[in-house]
Amino acid sequence: MTAAAARADRSAPGLLDTLAADRATGALTTRSGIFYLAAGHVVHVESAHSPALGDLLTRSGALAPAGWWEAVERAGSRQRVGRQLVDSGRLTAGALELAHLGALFDAAYFALAHDGTALRFRPGVAHWLGAVRPVTVATVLRESYRRRALLDRIWPDAAVDTAPLARTPDADPAVLPPRRGRALALVDGGRTAAQIASALAHRTFHTLVELRRLAADGLVAPAPPVPAPPVHPVPGAGRADWDEPDTALLRRLLDALEAL
Repeated sequence: MTAAAARADRSAPGLLDTLAADRATGALTTRSGIFYLAAGHVVHVESAHSPALGDLLTRSGALAPAGWWEAVERAGSRQRVGRQLVDSGRLTAGALELAHLGALFDAAYFALAHDGTALRFRPGVAHWLGAVRPVTVATVLRESYRRRALLDRIWPDAAVDTAPLARTPDADPAVLPPRRGRALALVDGGRTAAQIASALAHRTFHTLVELRRLAADGLVAPAPPVPAPPVHPVPGAGRADWDEPDTALLRRLLDALEAL
């Protein structure tokens, strides 16, 4: 796909459709995630708002942490970590596919729901996990829309999905159904939905369902922002000889960071 075509469509779903039609291979970065494609199919998705596949496998007890990192070390440079896990007997192919699809759809929901306009496609980029079970772009988009509609029917404020969450004074985990109570017990004013899901070794979407139900019942809400630390006067700040920032130097540093 050409750079001009990538700039023409500023939405992630539209750009994914174009990449699928072109049978493109590479990585599409949105504001909240990265889609990895091979021959127009989605093979992996990552988002900072969703636990990674390795976290889900190791925290659930399906795989020992040492086994996960051994596979990454041995096969990561060849983009065959998934294959290494199966060939070494640490996971069955079915168990890996199930966990991978769950992580893929969870991350895709966030990458699409908060995609913004900062899109960038890097042709030829592959993920170190390797292809486990490619999914069509149409399937990924359809599942993401379905999840968004379901969550909005429960509670229409998407801030619950990404903000640190706090309990209301009358919230009591002991009187709730077990899954919902376990989620509420981890709401501490600092954890986000992704951090709660990771601690529970649950898929993010299942945790979001419980958290939005808690929000609808008035038991949780986004935590208030942390107040900024007080600003103390700087000696000499009002003097005429106060050094102005070197804007040219700052611009060169920014350009260097973007290049990296």
